Amino acid sequence: VQLQASGGGLVQAGDSLRLSCAASGRTSRTYAMGWFRQAPGKEREFVAAISWSGGSTYYSDSVKSRFTISRDNAKNTVYLQMNSLKPEDTAVYYCAAGSLGIRTAPEYYDSWGQGTLVTVSS
Repeated sequence: VQLQASGGGLVQAGDSLRLSCAASGRTSRTYAMGWFRQAPGKEREFVAAISWSGGSTYYSDSVKSRFTISRDNAKNTVYLQMNSLKPEDTAVYYCAAGSLGIRTAPEYYDSWGQGTLVTVSS
């Protein structure tokens, strides 16, 4: 499956942003989807994940209650609604697809999008 992330940009602290991840190719498979991010000089970290059905979600502690992951399987698209953004949320955000259900470790994901940059100014 091929993934295309979009929606990043420059915002101020406290603002909201919605990222999208469009899937194409072998979308008939049942993939869990995840969002990860990587700030300059830091390792890639887990942000959120959602099951194929959308019935289960999981968030990192740093974004819980501020970010919401959702998916529209009819559109082969996953979203990450980010509210109350903080400067420490600045990073390149990547979406990923995995066939093993919700996982927080990047090695469990099979396909990755190219990333979209989110910059939050103070």
